[in-house]
Amino acid sequence: MEGASLLVEGFCRAHRPEGVVPEIVVSEFMDEAAVERLRAARSVLYDPGLVDRADDLAAAMRDARVLIVRNRTQVRGRLLDSAPRLAVVGRLGVGLDNIDLAACRARGIEVHPATGANEDAVAEWVVGAMLHLVRGAFTATDRMLAGAWPRTALVGGELAGRRLGLVGFGAIARKVARIAGALGMRVGAYDPFVPAEAAAWAEADRYGELELLLADADVLSLHIPLSETTRHLIDAAALTRLPAGAFVINSARGGLIDEAALADALRAGRLGGAALDVFETEPLDADAARLFRDVPNVLLTPHIAGVTRESNVRVSDLVAGRVLESLARLG
Repeated sequence: MEGASLLVEGFCRAHRPEGVVPEIVVSEFMDEAAVERLRAARSVLYDPGLVDRADDLAAAMRDARVLIVRNRTQVRGRLLDSAPRLAVVGRLGVGLDNIDLAACRARGIEVHPATGANEDAVAEWVVGAMLHLVRGAFTATDRMLAGAWPRTALVGGELAGRRLGLVGFGAIARKVARIAGALGMRVGAYDPFVPAEAAAWAEADRYGELELLLADADVLSLHIPLSETTRHLIDAAALTRLPAGAFVINSARGGLIDEAALADALRAGRLGGAALDVFETEPLDADAARLFRDVPNVLLTPHIAGVTRESNVRVSDLVAGRVLESLARLG
């Protein structure tokens, strides 16, 4: 994906007409068809490398009315100050912790996330991670090719009959609940923002307190935003409340879990495994990754749960449409 982004970046630089002031700036990768849809209506600077070149991004935003980002571009502070004409932010995803929403509201800047467009991708990643962790047999290829037959070591377990605990019960969590239920799991969720009378609770047992859910969860999956109140929500104390051998999954936001405490619990054998797609430090550099070295049964992926070929098309097209609608309305 990164190599492709560099090629696109070079292409766009070579083909942007000199003197054209972009009305729309896209600072991270986007589906090409959606970029062409934008170009057909407005002047566009599509440069996926801008996220890593703060000065160039700030310069590009001097006259831009729209900025389209994923999760790495920090829409706050200096970047907002460099964009006096900014009216619309399109988010190629659903998390908004990289966008200063209060500052955007104060300036009347509309923010449009791609709500609903990557739900299937994330839900499938979560269920795939659960299967990988509980079965433990999907890493045998290298040993098999070397002539080993590690059958006894890779017996693993099953998801059926286990309790899945969902922290947060929005649209993605509900999709996970439906798939998990079809696999025979017992599903429970904690979400104080979903009313007790909501129809969604037909798909999961409602827990009124997080501590009660933690005590029952054989598999814990997080589906909440990152905020000051949720940062390190799953800390060392919370991890000790989980049943012995439990699995922890985070595809929501880095910072929800105290990563050092999680690594300690895995090394001590108190947990059965963990799958993380999001991290406190992103991209995960060598120093941050050292925390997870030699940790047993851990699956790490680079914030890719919501990004598939199919979801990238849906997300990009949805954001492109909303951005163009906003510009048409704003004049």
